[in-house]
Amino acid sequence: MLKPRFALSTALAVALVILLGCGNGEQTPPPPPPGPCVQFEQGLSADEIEQKYPLTAACRAELTPASVAQLEQWQVDQLYARLDGQAIPDGPWQGRFFFAEGSDVKEIGQVFKGLPTRVLDRIVDYKLEQLTQVGEALWKGKVFYQDEGVLRNMVDYERIVEKIFKVDPAEVRTETIDGREVALLFPAKLYCGDSLNDPRRDSVIIDYAESDTIEGYIPNVDFLAAKDGLNIRDEIRFVRPGFYLGLAYYLDEKLLLTFTLYDEAAAAAGVTPAAECWDGRGPRAAEEEEGDMEEEGEE
Repeated sequence: MLKPRFALSTALAVALVILLGCGNGEQTPPPPPPGPCVQFEQGLSADEIEQKYPLTAACRAELTPASVAQLEQWQVDQLYARLDGQAIPDGPWQGRFFFAEGSDVKEIGQVFKGLPTRVLDRIVDYKLEQLTQVGEALWKGKVFYQDEGVLRNMVDYERIVEKIFKVDPAEVRTETIDGREVALLFPAKLYCGDSLNDPRRDSVIIDYAESDTIEGYIPNVDFLAAKDGLNIRDEIRFVRPGFYLGLAYYLDEKLLLTFTLYDEAAAAAGVTPAAECWDGRGPRAAEEEEGDMEEEGEE
């Protein structure tokens, strides 16, 4: 089992809440949940839900980041169990995150009990809805560098680099994405690996444990996500072209939140990437290689 980390989008949002104490904005009516093709049934195991209500291409087409955000935690788990890691994405992906109803997290203060009192006093009564709004205003998504096996997070450049983290802009990687300059912070390593939610098959893992070994690491900012900070680990699975569902973990394998990643161009192209991650059928690629080596040795 891989050592868990935490979700980057949350590390950023929490840092902003601590430093800014931002207020709540106006609420907008929630979008409808997924259509009737996507079925859920309480009490079913991962194997049972997958066999009874398989996700066809038509069912997957009903799923959107907005509709998934309306699901309760048990529904998120049943949806995730029917997905595969498929392949590591590439390029920029727009992100959003939410705290599903029925999850173990009831208030943000309980997540950060180990923080100094002066910090907890600022966030203990903060509402999860407020944290979500603050985070989504500043966290824009993730950029995957597939060939390098590295990921960086898109952050609102103007509002965070100098005003929040007091970082010299010359230290920060930036990129213009969709006509907007963003900071690229909190680097992570990418690979296919064990899912903490559903061990029957792999997920794409976004691992922040060794962020300090990645080029461009900024100690006084990026440590928040690393092993000496919030110990972050994300995992994602493929929903349909242009759409991934992610789960965010922090200390001691604790699930904190759910997030979605969306790429409009990939969605429009409609191409399902070739599978890279283990789908649970047969041995893993590494196990196959070991078996081949053993057979060669016997010969």
